[in-house]
Amino acid sequence: MENQKSNNPPVGAQEIKIADNIPGAEYANAMQINHNKDEFQMIFLNILGISGRVTGKIITSPGHFKRMIAAMVDNLKKYEERFGEVEKSVGPEKEIGFKG
Repeated sequence: MENQKSNNPPVGAQEIKIADNIPGAEYANAMQINHNKDEFQMIFLNILGISGRVTGKIITSPGHFKRMIAAMVDNLKKYEERFGEVEKSVGPEKEIGFKG
C-alpha cells in the first residue's frame, strides 16, 4: 500500500500564508500606539542613536487589540516562569516622534 500525503489541512486547522512582500522578521525596540473609536494603530520602530526607522505598522480593531494584549501578557508570564523575571528596558530620554 502506497503512503499518500493529503494536501488538505486537518479538520479544524487554519492555513496561514506569508505574503511575498514580507521579507522576514524586523527588530523593534520602540512602539507608538494611537487610537480612535474604531481602531488601534501600532507603529513599531527600531531606534539607534539619534535616528530610527519604522519596521512595521499594524491597524486593528479594539476587540482584537485587547485579545492581543491578553496573549502577550500570558506569553510574558510563561516566559518569566521558565527564565526568570524580565526587567523593563529603559526608554528613550526624550519623546520620539515623526517629522512632518
